[in-house]
Amino acid sequence: MGVDVPFKSTMNFTYGEPEGMAPRVSRVVANNPSAFTFKGTNTYLVGSLSLAVIDPGPNDEEHTKAILKAAAGRPITHILITHAHRDHVDGLKRLVDATGAESIGYGRNHLTAHPELKGPTGSAFVDARFKPTTMVEHGDMIKGEDWTLEAIHTPGHAPDHLCFSLAGTGILFSGDHVMAWNTTVIAPPEGSMADYIASLQILLQRPASVYLPGHGGRIEDPTRFVKAYLLHRRWRERAIHDAIAEGTKTIPQLVARVYRNVGRELLGAATASVKAHVEHLISQGQVQCDGPLSATSQLQVTQQLQSPL
Repeated sequence: MGVDVPFKSTMNFTYGEPEGMAPRVSRVVANNPSAFTFKGTNTYLVGSLSLAVIDPGPNDEEHTKAILKAAAGRPITHILITHAHRDHVDGLKRLVDATGAESIGYGRNHLTAHPELKGPTGSAFVDARFKPTTMVEHGDMIKGEDWTLEAIHTPGHAPDHLCFSLAGTGILFSGDHVMAWNTTVIAPPEGSMADYIASLQILLQRPASVYLPGHGGRIEDPTRFVKAYLLHRRWRERAIHDAIAEGTKTIPQLVARVYRNVGRELLGAATASVKAHVEHLISQGQVQCDGPLSATSQLQVTQQLQSPL
């Protein structure tokens, strides 16, 4: 038995053209579609006088030009980064060079650095040296002429992940933490399932009317959506726990059982997700491992899970 998340796979847009999402908010979609970025990275412009840009996107000259065109002569004073994955942050230098704007984010230099962070596709996907002009933490306010954004630290997909709440509007920019088109990839050691679930709980405590994510379309009923996300993760964890209890002992075997018929393109993401759930089960004392967790580690159940409902 699983949980149906009300995914939204439709998205109306034109590459390079701004689309109004709400008063004082527009979106420009980068032309970097993939199995992990959906139609591309969403860049948001916030304000009507001077502007904040949320996520400048990939290192793509045409996308930077599209952002500047969408600004329509209004100064871009702040560039906010939801997290330092390259599809969100690599366009920062181009935009800073063009605008002189202040960059704002959680930063990476104070986080635990892994020798090489590679994504489910096998390529490096994190700018581990990212250091914004201004580093912000949970609850910090970033203010412009006619807008105020609150930083909400939501680790899980990435340890530096931030969502941003636009004051007085009910709008939350959810980055890759919550997306309408698919579940978020949690890929250890960059990702942490325990942190991710805790961060979803944080969002449930913050009423919002709409989420504008880093990829895909808007989420109109965010509370319902986040609850469905949480249930989906709990059912997935139960499926993994039960498979181990029934004799499936290694991560590759779990992937084959839990993600039946997964395509080669998404095998890395499925493997990362299973590993993240196993790590979480081990941290809770539900599962034990015969050594450092790896593809050949032997797993066994130590406790029964409580009902996810």
